[in-house]
Amino acid sequence: MFEKLEKVKSRYHEISDLLAVEGITNDQNEFRKLSKEYSGLEDIVNAYNNYLRIRKEVDDNRQLLFETNDTEMKDLARAEQEILELKLEDVEKEIKELLIPKDPVDDKNAILEIRSGTGGEEAALFAADLYRMYTRYFETKRWKMELIEFNESSTPGGIKEVVLEVSGKSIYGDLKYESGVHRVQRVPKTEANGRVHTSAASVAVFPEAEDFDLEINENDLKIDVFRSGGAGGQNVNKVETAIRITHLPTNTVVQCQDERSQIKNKMKAMKVLRSRLYEVELEKRDQELITQRKKMVKSGDRSDKIRTYNFPQNRLTDHRIGLTLYNLSDVMEGDLDEIIDKLKTADRAEKLADTETV
Repeated sequence: MFEKLEKVKSRYHEISDLLAVEGITNDQNEFRKLSKEYSGLEDIVNAYNNYLRIRKEVDDNRQLLFETNDTEMKDLARAEQEILELKLEDVEKEIKELLIPKDPVDDKNAILEIRSGTGGEEAALFAADLYRMYTRYFETKRWKMELIEFNESSTPGGIKEVVLEVSGKSIYGDLKYESGVHRVQRVPKTEANGRVHTSAASVAVFPEAEDFDLEINENDLKIDVFRSGGAGGQNVNKVETAIRITHLPTNTVVQCQDERSQIKNKMKAMKVLRSRLYEVELEKRDQELITQRKKMVKSGDRSDKIRTYNFPQNRLTDHRIGLTLYNLSDVMEGDLDEIIDKLKTADRAEKLADTETV
């Protein structure tokens, strides 16, 4: 561990020197990368320096115990030694937690997609409920939300698909645990016999990719413009403002028709496309990271049934960590903090166990 800490400290000072080089701000992409890396190492270096200071105090105090013959002084030194060793133990624990491999994209904004799944009309209504739940949660966190795509279903009040951009502090680090299949069990309003039906909706969360994260070749894109459907006034419906972008090498298709401006729709669509392709690049670049995300806290695999919402029993179950709560009504109003905190704690514990076995 200490060899790794020395390397971290060395890199920290190396970046500090690079940031002090005249003209470094001329390359904004490089400047932002270095600044972000520097900020990520700062807490570890400060904790390590604190550890070295306390360890020196422990060694000095131990030397005093060895050298002095004064009984009163020995008693004071022993009492001080106990306090210092406890402090040293606490700092060691802090350092171990700080050294847990951090998902490099946790600090990014996120693209969140909700789609109705199996269950017909009830699935579309549940997708709308999830959309409302998340927007309430974003409001309580004071995160900024921007609608990119919104497709209503044929069911009144239902949603076929919705795509959102969520921005704020460490958004992806919290929302990534929401990716997966969300299952609902409840009695539909149209059910005359009171039978409980099961349906589902899927949630996908991607880190929002910035320009320097991924380069897209314009020649790899097929861009189609068409008239928007749905409400929005004459301009939306009569002018070709909607955009569909196809990334030909991967056959990834993104469309946006939320804005009245074709340019704004294209910008939004490119943002979603970049984030989807960035997720694919992350999988290729760091398979170990993706493997971790698919363990107990399966944050990235949309094929996993991650959570069940049982309305008759007011019960929510997160299947990844065996969490059961009987406050579903509060959760549907956006009270997600307890769930996300417990998922993050379980993820941290798993990663800490992995680092200790290495």
